[in-house]
Amino acid sequence: MDMTVLIFLLVYVALALGHVPGFKVDRTGATLVGAIAMIAVGSITDKAAWSAIDYQTIGLLFGLMVVSGAFVVSGFYAWTADKVASLDVSPPVLLALLIVTGGTLSALLTNDVVMVAMTPLLVAITLSRGLNPTPFLLGFCFAANTGSAATLIGSPQNMIAAQALGASFSDFLKVALVPAVLSLPIVWSVVTFLYRGKWHMAQTPGTPLVQTAPAIAAFDRVETLKAAIVTAVVIAAFVFSTWPRELIALSAAAVMLVNRRISSKQVMSTVDGNLLILLAGLFVVNAALAQTGLPEKLVHDLKSAGLDFTNPSMLFLAVSALSNVVGNNPAVMLLASFLPHSGNVDGLIAALALGTGFSSNMIVFGSLAGIIVVEQAAAKGVTITLGEFCRAGIPVSIACMALALAWITFLGISA
Repeated sequence: MDMTVLIFLLVYVALALGHVPGFKVDRTGATLVGAIAMIAVGSITDKAAWSAIDYQTIGLLFGLMVVSGAFVVSGFYAWTADKVASLDVSPPVLLALLIVTGGTLSALLTNDVVMVAMTPLLVAITLSRGLNPTPFLLGFCFAANTGSAATLIGSPQNMIAAQALGASFSDFLKVALVPAVLSLPIVWSVVTFLYRGKWHMAQTPGTPLVQTAPAIAAFDRVETLKAAIVTAVVIAAFVFSTWPRELIALSAAAVMLVNRRISSKQVMSTVDGNLLILLAGLFVVNAALAQTGLPEKLVHDLKSAGLDFTNPSMLFLAVSALSNVVGNNPAVMLLASFLPHSGNVDGLIAALALGTGFSSNMIVFGSLAGIIVVEQAAAKGVTITLGEFCRAGIPVSIACMALALAWITFLGISA
């Protein structure tokens, strides 16, 4: 048991820090090594380890990544970024348009894929207009996180929560759509207030104020239409059919990969394999710890002390705090297995979706979207420091979390 607990703690320390101290091992590497170590020391058998991996969640996420990736290779994201960012409007209006775009795209497609595709384009396009990219990148990132909370397919953690609680697409939509939509004006208000008078780039001696906009990838209308139709069919199947969600998503992925115009290799290159491996590793690590009986004992002790995870408000606060320590996906995986499938399930769904989506803007490492926007902006020469991210992210998160708590309380009263 001691080795099991030690391995578990080391994996989650790596998740919290982003790497294994003293080694060049990132979060994905740490979870994979941890899963292998659990098998090697006998904490879990190889057969039990394979069984622990929730293929339904992995299949669902993979299938939706492929569908979302089809929009990348068709040039849809590049076309959208160019059209929105090139509008002749004031910076606050442009920010509002990007926030609505980010929130909407992330609710319908996986938010991390949206961030990967859009961040470099937004940097280049805003710089070409002489605008300060930071408020637009932060607003888009914050909106992607809060907007993705609206639907089951908006983020990986939503898919994990839905699988764990047996929630349908409609269940998610009815408890998370309203606060997700209301979060967007909050994001706009906070970012607009903080960056008033700071919309444009300061002139640096020897450096041109306006840079050349990037060449936008050719927009393939046929492929975009195909991806849009497939996405609409997927959502309709989620809502109106009883077919397994992972089968629907994988079937959609197969349709997108069979193509005479775009190679399957191009589409597959957009899939975040690291995230899939990270989740698979965490399933094994968490299952190994569960076999010790410690998680059940801890949950029982916490409940005796007054911290009841079946209370949506308490679950919301717990998952919000945990998300900013180990990340939103691991946080949901850690807590969801202890939740009931009866009682106020609507409140539990809202707590997990809104807790992870609304709190993850607080710090850079609270979400993959935050990490993506900071790292990709840096690669394009735009530095967003931890302090600057938190300066905007903390008030956005606090305001959105207050909204979420009020909504969860309302769900409890109306249940």
